[in-house]
Amino acid sequence: MKKLLGLLLAMTMAWPVTASAEVLKNVDLKGEIQTIASDARHDNVGLYKSGTNFRVLAGLSADLVEDVRANVMFQYNNAWKGNNAGENLDHYWKEVRLAEANVVLSNLFCCLEATVGRQFYGDEDSAVMYFGPNHYVFGMNAAPSLDAAKLVYSDDFKTFTMIAGKVVTYDEHGVKTDDITVYGLDLKLNLTDTLTAQIYGYDFMNSNYDASTEKRHEGFYGAKATFAPEAATLSAEYARGYEANRLFREGNDSPYMVKVDAALNMDVITPRATFYYAKAKDTVSFYGNYYPGLAVGHALVAGNGDSFAEYSNDGVRMFNVGVDYAWNKFVFSLDGFSFQDRTAQDSSTWEADLVAKYNHNDYVQLFAGIGYAKYSNAESDTFGRKHQDTKDNTVGQLGMLIKF
Repeated sequence: MKKLLGLLLAMTMAWPVTASAEVLKNVDLKGEIQTIASDARHDNVGLYKSGTNFRVLAGLSADLVEDVRANVMFQYNNAWKGNNAGENLDHYWKEVRLAEANVVLSNLFCCLEATVGRQFYGDEDSAVMYFGPNHYVFGMNAAPSLDAAKLVYSDDFKTFTMIAGKVVTYDEHGVKTDDITVYGLDLKLNLTDTLTAQIYGYDFMNSNYDASTEKRHEGFYGAKATFAPEAATLSAEYARGYEANRLFREGNDSPYMVKVDAALNMDVITPRATFYYAKAKDTVSFYGNYYPGLAVGHALVAGNGDSFAEYSNDGVRMFNVGVDYAWNKFVFSLDGFSFQDRTAQDSSTWEADLVAKYNHNDYVQLFAGIGYAKYSNAESDTFGRKHQDTKDNTVGQLGMLIKF
């Protein structure tokens, strides 16, 4: 890392002044800094990971020549600790990761865009497929990425995306782990001014799988429809997972997910509701970015390194009703959740959240939230909660997000 930065500095100093000035006109600095503090009332088994962590993303984007743009971004994320006295800069450099390093070719064959290299991928609000920085999820304050080649065709009616590459994963020592290859297709259609549809499919192939306990291929496919007339939005999504030693071969007990969202934007007030149903295992949503609830989703599920579909061994059934209220630079959100083991019938874990966000300006946002969860007896052993005697839990969070 130090050698790379030294080389870049030397090239900059040696470059002619006029040429450097011309290049700098096309260079954009980009990134963000996110800090999240979280504290749980009951943390007997360490599932909630109370404390403060932060993530820094910083990089450059530059137009090299016509229709060619290069992007590079570095990531540093860690937790606040009290025993770092005396550590030198080299200690922190070892924690820096390359989050993005790619080249984007526009107007390829007059109709395509190609992105080659390390890159983020997907929509941040996706429950099934997202590689990139998430926001205000304490247990997942990271920015995963792909080493991939992505090809996109887009016009007024459709956007078709193909991607092939490797999942970038590291262990706690910064060493790359696993050897997972991903192939994916995504088709988005603008059927009318108010109706859109999406069809997708992704396969993840593990070259180092254990044949005695694992399958070579895991993945999912699905569809989503969104109806958005005027101020209302209604969407429904269905995804089905598989795992097999051969591609496109499902088992007899394949997992699946259903997600329905509704919202009505009335300027100042936005009421909304969500229904989520998932049959375990995690092949449907392992790479998704949906973690509802400060206590259950953010702290318990994400903090334990699981996908939301792994709320229990049988899956999850969730109902959410909420309302957003915008006032000056503030946005207040009040939510109620009902979480159920998929087979637990009427036994539910209840959660209520109150969240406030303050938009200091277009680049800085402050965040504060409190969540209260009352666990059901039927789910007392979920994620080891039996060790906590099913006590109710309160989680508080504070955060700051700076984008540049």
